[in-house]
Amino acid sequence: MATPAHWLAGARPRTLPAAVAPVLAGTGVAAYDDQLVAWKALLALVVSLALQVGVNYANDYSDGIRGTDDQRVGPLRLVGSGLATPSAVKRAAFLAFGVAGAAGLVLAATSAWWLVAVGALCVLAAWYYTGGSKPYGYLGLGEVMVFVFFGLVAVVGTTFVQTKEWGDSGWPALVAGAGVGALACAILVANNLRDIPTDTVSGKITLAVRLGDRRTRAFYAVLVALALAALVGVAVLTTPWALLGLVFLALALPATRAVLGGALGPGLIPVLQQTGLAELVWALGCAVGLAVA
Repeated sequence: MATPAHWLAGARPRTLPAAVAPVLAGTGVAAYDDQLVAWKALLALVVSLALQVGVNYANDYSDGIRGTDDQRVGPLRLVGSGLATPSAVKRAAFLAFGVAGAAGLVLAATSAWWLVAVGALCVLAAWYYTGGSKPYGYLGLGEVMVFVFFGLVAVVGTTFVQTKEWGDSGWPALVAGAGVGALACAILVANNLRDIPTDTVSGKITLAVRLGDRRTRAFYAVLVALALAALVGVAVLTTPWALLGLVFLALALPATRAVLGGALGPGLIPVLQQTGLAELVWALGCAVGLAVA
């Protein structure tokens, strides 16, 4: 029987910075445009956090019933460990999606109703990452969807619900979304790099499995470089104060050295933590700089 502590671990709280970061970045852009709406930013945060938790439980369920998690190196999985039934974890996933949907409806009602369609796509993308008969996460497309939904869509959407227009804030939000999305992808790449041996055996053909160990490590470094370039791009489009986000390199560089240095298995777990915090610091520093300006 899973305890509350097990359910908390199954929600994978260490992944939550990836949900907070796009809301911070998008709100920073709105603040720079003098259109920050605090309660909408908070609701956007609820949507993002609930989607992230929903994704984590959905992955736990789908990978668990496929047997992908039978040999785990990383954090606890509820179904794979036998602590919770698949049906219970599935209900938890849909409960989280329901919370995200309810908060999203409020934002749509006060911004633009077409956001309901965007929200529905986000939920479908979250579920079919490892769910359904042909999950795209098993086809090497996980990074693409993370970049789009936890980067571009999340940041631009957060800005839009506050500004209600594309306007002067549109391009900075899009570039910021690319930076946040790159680091969100880097988290997934590090995770899948660690799991190449077990994913290969279980038939989960992630991008890391397709690329192989050496090229996956190089891809991680490229994503960190893209995040750096995007931060410079935001600064060019807005204010040099956005470069406060450069503090993220204090975390991203040691993680990159570990990846390029050949860290394996449990040795990549600190990389996951550092990359998640680097994404959060990137967004926080950028947002503070934009708000100050």
